[in-house]
Amino acid sequence: MMDRRTFISTMAGGLLAAPLAAGAQPAGKLYRIGYLTVPSRETAQDGANAFQGGLRDLGWVEGQNVVVEYRFADSNLDRLPDLAAELVRLRVDVIAAGATPAVLAAKNATRTIPIVMFLPGNPVGSGLVASLARPGGKTLGLTIPPSLLQRADQVIE
Repeated sequence: MMDRRTFISTMAGGLLAAPLAAGAQPAGKLYRIGYLTVPSRETAQDGANAFQGGLRDLGWVEGQNVVVEYRFADSNLDRLPDLAAELVRLRVDVIAAGATPAVLAAKNATRTIPIVMFLPGNPVGSGLVASLARPGGKTLGLTIPPSLLQRADQVIE
């Protein structure tokens, strides 16, 4: 059975295909994805593996046409701004950020790099997007109401 993290990470991988494919880039370009999340690598490894699997399913193979720069805050929210700034300095093409604090850190670090968010608690209320219908800016992604997540846990697990 598929757990919630695997499901959401796979969905986020699919969302990343749009920003990467949208730009008219030269053939053979190696794209760079920044992956920013709150938990430790050990805690988030299943989600990161599912993310890679989702990318692979869409034809993005690490080392061939994409490189993923993983940054984990080890549950220390104070680290997020520095980790987001590091991804910006690396000139990633897109940032995938999980949970509201990581998305906010990415949004504060850049105005030009697209951000694909997954699992933000309240993207409108926290100022991540203007509205769900018209997010505006460079932040897009997947948001799931908590009530739906609870139902998905019952179905998926």
